[in-house]
Amino acid sequence: MNAPLFDSRQVRRAFSRSAASYAAAAQLQHQVEARLLESLDYLDDPALKREPPQRVLDLGCGTGSAAMTMQKRWPKAQVLALDIALPMLQQVRSGSSRWDTSRWNLFARTPQALCADARALPLADGSVDVLFSNLCLQWVDDLDAVLAGFRRVLKPQGLLLVSTFGPETLWELRDAFAHADDRPHVSPFGDIAGFGDALVRTGFHQPVIDREVDTTHYQDLPSLMRELRAIGATNALHSRRPTLTGRRRFTAAAQAYDGMRGEDGLLPATWETISAMAWAPEAGTPIREDGIDVASVPLSRIPIRRR
Repeated sequence: MNAPLFDSRQVRRAFSRSAASYAAAAQLQHQVEARLLESLDYLDDPALKREPPQRVLDLGCGTGSAAMTMQKRWPKAQVLALDIALPMLQQVRSGSSRWDTSRWNLFARTPQALCADARALPLADGSVDVLFSNLCLQWVDDLDAVLAGFRRVLKPQGLLLVSTFGPETLWELRDAFAHADDRPHVSPFGDIAGFGDALVRTGFHQPVIDREVDTTHYQDLPSLMRELRAIGATNALHSRRPTLTGRRRFTAAAQAYDGMRGEDGLLPATWETISAMAWAPEAGTPIREDGIDVASVPLSRIPIRRR
């Protein structure tokens, strides 16, 4: 069996430490979240004749902004805000208590915090109507196994709405540190084809995939590194250097990155986002039968929208 790519304990530690700073620093993550939330409008299409969801899961919820938005959208629903880092969930609780209660009665529901790992969801089979996950899946080793878990907890024809980072993300930072040493400093991110294939292999129906590329800008390399620490996006690879990056290596990386400055004098950082909407199959639909992929669909038949 292959060794795990990520150190899950380091992932938990990094996001626990960033809980207090995350909401203010994660501007791009909030933008991606807003775009993903817009896709929920599809559920309001009268042609679908769907009842409002009873249970909604925000997986990898962070400080819970999406969970609270969905709770406002569906006041009667049970919204579960799940994260691996307990301090993040404490931010969810404090954020819920600061809601504007003048528009809500005292008995209005608020998101229910749940500390758990995406790789082992503590939820019953077929118990979730909508599974929402913004920029969490880039931290898992076995995408197929996690998506299979998503399919397990979703009700038949339940909605899966997820986003993750693509391989162009932070390529400038990866290239800069390659001039400093031969250890990985930026996580490898799966491509859009692999993500679509994983959805099909795990039996999801009618997947639609979007790809977005955003660029943020920084005065220098330390500014970018401070932002990454503030959002918990530190190096959690098992193969990372066991000691701190020394001044000599950091200087070499900073000099390499400096050559990428734009006309505005700022350093660019690329973020490629892959988002997907798909539907859970009917109850009892097998993923494989007699060694044959029942849900096999060529990737060319999956619509990919590029903006």
